[in-house]
Amino acid sequence: MKPGSVFSVFVVIVFGFCCFPAYGGDIVHEDDEAPKRPGCQNNFVLVKLPTWVDGKEDIEYVGIGARFGPTLESKEKHANQIRLALADPPDCCSTSRNKLAGEVILVHRGNCSFTTKANIAEDAGASAILIVNNSTGLFKMVCEKEADTNIQIPAVMLPQDAGSTLERFLNNNSMVSVQLYSPKRPAVDVAEVFLWLMAVGTILCASYWSAWSTRETTIELDKLLKDASDEFPNVGGNGSVGFIDISTRSAVFFVSAASCFLVMLYKLMSVWFIEVLVVLFCIGGVEGLQTCLVSLLSSFRRFEQARESFVEVPFVGAVSYLTLAVSPFCIAFAVVWAVYRRVSFAWIGQDILGIALILTVLQIVRVPNLKVGTVLLSCAFLYDIFWVFISKVWFHESVMIVVARGDRSGEDGIPMLLKIPRMFDPWGGYSIIGFGDIILPGLLLAFSLRYDWLANKKLRGGYFLWAMTAYGSGLLITYVALNMMDGHGQPALLYIVPFTLGTMLTLGHQRGELKDLWTRGEPQRPCPMFSFKLVNEKS
Repeated sequence: MKPGSVFSVFVVIVFGFCCFPAYGGDIVHEDDEAPKRPGCQNNFVLVKLPTWVDGKEDIEYVGIGARFGPTLESKEKHANQIRLALADPPDCCSTSRNKLAGEVILVHRGNCSFTTKANIAEDAGASAILIVNNSTGLFKMVCEKEADTNIQIPAVMLPQDAGSTLERFLNNNSMVSVQLYSPKRPAVDVAEVFLWLMAVGTILCASYWSAWSTRETTIELDKLLKDASDEFPNVGGNGSVGFIDISTRSAVFFVSAASCFLVMLYKLMSVWFIEVLVVLFCIGGVEGLQTCLVSLLSSFRRFEQARESFVEVPFVGAVSYLTLAVSPFCIAFAVVWAVYRRVSFAWIGQDILGIALILTVLQIVRVPNLKVGTVLLSCAFLYDIFWVFISKVWFHESVMIVVARGDRSGEDGIPMLLKIPRMFDPWGGYSIIGFGDIILPGLLLAFSLRYDWLANKKLRGGYFLWAMTAYGSGLLITYVALNMMDGHGQPALLYIVPFTLGTMLTLGHQRGELKDLWTRGEPQRPCPMFSFKLVNEKS
């Protein structure tokens, strides 16, 4: 095993646990103590707030609508451009000294309830109220138990920095106008479809590559062993060269180590720490891209000599000329991505490096039997649920979501994930999936294909087709749940693990092959040519 390959495995196994499909802005308050009731039952929606300063179009801000008040227009063309005014007093907690004629009023948060501010603003003649938060995030405005909810003007919360900018313009006697509207998200965005295809396609390619390379390696070792045994009858061997077999103990260790690293990411999340992660991702990405390109080019005869000719490299060992030829391109690709990773199209480079890394790891790391696969996925299942949902009890926020979004880092999430920009979503953003949501199920799916090949099973009579279908269905249910939960982050393994693992266990039990799957990882009578466990050949 090359040092670089081991490093790729380390990068993905550790950091791949830390991500999952998730959206969401910086919005707090779960609204648990103030349920919906008449006059206070609006859904929380994001609100676009384009502005004009002295007749010139300026910044567009984003706020969040309140539980109370009328709903906002969903289309920009139906939203009126209305002048903005400062509240007097600024907190709008007492009778307003403003005499407004339909202006939007800008007020500070605090000193009284949200509904009190809205009622006073409505009495003063305002057409809407913008409440500036006392922090950079957004807060869900709900109704108090005894509040007057007969409010006829919309209320929107703005982050502190947006409110400060607007207030500064107004204090400088500039004329500020705003629009308020809340465009609806599409039920399904094309980005989710492409991300689903990307995840399924990656596992499909990785599984066939893993099974094929394992078979080829076994055939070569079988020949070498036979030749050796003809000369030395007592020579024998077992295992596979160039692969890492996971044990039940190492499966539990990986999940425990991932939890420690996740907490470290959460505690140390900052600009400099993201830079460290970028460097690690680039190193792993270079190794993955190099391995994929070398394997691809090796299938052409014209590169056969370059593949089989080696040169000794200090600290690395023997390296083929083909590997040396593609390495500069891989390094340059990763460096260019790292430098320009903040541009709008940088996600393409990130996905290429990420997919290459995942493919490489899935053909190096193996699950030897269903027992190890069950332990690994079960631990990952509990891990995902704990760090997404239960961690809120101790940390007062979802640790997994904070890490995946890259909060407090100044970056758009950590690099250990695949992402595609939401193409038809008026709010923009990305659909994302973590490495762990592809690699961990992918280990089980690759195992199922190796078993099918060993048992000479046809596609429908094997396990891979049904396990692959189960993975695609589980990932699809994840995105359905994500949309139903109004964009709140969902642990993908919560849905994927029961689908894939349940399918394998159920089919194995029905076919009477569960014992072989669980312990041996291969049928009782494997085809000699494709045997993954080498046996002694006697002359």
